[in-house]
Parts: sequence; structure tokens; C-alpha cells
Amino acid sequence: MHLARFPRVRLAHLPTPLEPLPRLSEALGVEIWIKRDDCTGLAGGGNKTRKLEFLLGDALEQEADTLVTQGAVQSNHVRQTAAAAAACGLACEVILEERTGSKAEDYVWNGNVLLDRLLGARVRRVPGGTDMVAELERTADEVRARGGRPYVIPGGGSNAIGALGYADCARELVAQADDFDLKIDRIVTATGSAGTHAGLVAGLAVIGADVPVLGIGVRAPKEKQEAMVRKLAHETAVLLGHADRVRDEMTFADCDHVGEGYGLVDDAVIDALTLAARTDGIILDPVYSGKAMEGLIAWARAGRLQGEAVVFLHTGGAQGLFGYGSEIGPQL
Repeated sequence: MHLARFPRVRLAHLPTPLEPLPRLSEALGVEIWIKRDDCTGLAGGGNKTRKLEFLLGDALEQEADTLVTQGAVQSNHVRQTAAAAAACGLACEVILEERTGSKAEDYVWNGNVLLDRLLGARVRRVPGGTDMVAELERTADEVRARGGRPYVIPGGGSNAIGALGYADCARELVAQADDFDLKIDRIVTATGSAGTHAGLVAGLAVIGADVPVLGIGVRAPKEKQEAMVRKLAHETAVLLGHADRVRDEMTFADCDHVGEGYGLVDDAVIDALTLAARTDGIILDPVYSGKAMEGLIAWARAGRLQGEAVVFLHTGGAQGLFGYGSEIGPQL
């Protein structure tokens, strides 16, 4: 896997730490480590920064002057994209989908939304259920009409170019585990737009590391989620020159922890946030990493991780907590 063949802009603080979680491990009866991709650095960090290194490399190679992307109102991806644009001297056009329907003032104006505006992104909101692919193209056309050169980044930065960031993470993680003499039995992470999950699957397959990835779904039903991951993992392997390495059975998602829907908070995710915070001081978000932790806890308590050494890949997102204060605060 020779990633120097692909244009790249160095944005992240790498390698991110791999650390044991002794108190959470004791509470759940499973050996748990954490890969701290909340510590990638860009505008507070998060998993999208790894993807943006390759996406910005491609954008600059194409001489783009404006990034165009989309996400839900409290999107971590949008925040990091706005920061990447600022760091590279590019304009940034953002479409925020009112996906959860929340009109709470902190959700609408605080958290990631506040940071989007601080970072200089031009933000436009659309109702939930809007065709976001069409909105991206419409916005790109508007940029072209005023003489700009847009570069469209899909939601979550989740295409084969973006997924290279997590193919690289797979290599980084395995090297760290070898340094610790840690035999990883399973990686657990959130899976939504599929780029992180698919990139890990492709990267592990290409380097020949036989480590399964359990994606905890945050939005789509299991069949749809696994199909998205499978397709993108194959596309990423093709880009890496090893189309034959990824097998369909490598993509697995548990989508039983979505709750009432994407970005909606329930007691189970608040319990997961609280347990992580009050055992090892780990701050998660309620949309992605919190639901992934909810899934890990459920698997551990059901005995499905017995005897395993598990790495929880923290995708970041704590900045979004401040958009949920009115919901989470009264429950603490």
C-alpha cells in the first residue's frame, strides 16, 4: 500500500494515540483499547481529518478554489471541512440538512454550527429529506457561475479518495499494536456515511491483517449500511491496486442502536456517554461515537466479546455535545 502515489495535504496530528481503557475494561469485563482519532487536531479533531488530507490533495491538484460539502446541522464533517478550507486558503460552501427536525436554539446555533461560521464557511440550510446530491451540484453550479472552481466533497468525505485516510489508519493502528505486543481481536467504530468503516476494511485487507471491523450503525438499516460499506471498501481496494483483497463477508454492521433515528438522543446513548466519561474520562458525542460505544457496551454485556482484545476507534465529535446541552444536561 503505497499512499505516496496520491496527492495529500498534511492536516492531522498523526499518529493518534492508542491507549488502554483500564476502568471501562474492568466495568465491562473485556480488554478495551481506544484509538484516539478525536485527537487529529484540525478544529478540535475527528475522523474526517484523515479523509480530508487526501480530498484536499485532490482538490488542490485540480486547482479548485472552493470546497462544497453537506451534512446534518451538527455535522462534524462540515466543521472539519470548513477548517481544512481555511487552512488551505479556499472558500467553503456548506449545505446543512435539518435532518433531526430539532428547533432547539443550542442545536441550531451552538456546537459545530458556531464553529462552521467562525471558520468562515458560507452556510445554507435545507429541510430534512432534501436530495443532498442534487443540492451539492446546484451549489457547485452557482460557484462556477460566479467564476469559481468548486470541488465537491460528499457527505462525510466518504468516497474512495476520502477512504484512503482510513486505509492509512489501518496501517498505523496495526503498527502501534505490534509495538504494544497487542493482538487485536476486533475493531469497533461508528458507521454512517461508510468512509471510515470501508477504509479500515480495505486497508486491513490490503496489508493482510486479519482483524474484523464491527461497525455500529447510526442511521441506515443493516442491509443498506452493509451494502454501502461493501461497495466503498471494494472501490477503495481498486484505487489501492488490490481489487481482489476485499471479500463481501468482511463488511459487518450492527444497526440495532440507531434508536429513533439519526442524531436523536435516548437514554441508552446518554448512559454510554456517561459510562465512558466517568470511567476513563473519554468524551464522546451523541450522534456517532456515543452510539458506537452503546453498541460496544451491549456486545460486552451480552458476552459477545468474551476473551477478546477490542480497539474502539473514537471518531471524535465532542464539539457537537454543545448542540445537545438542553437534551443531555437535565439527564446528568
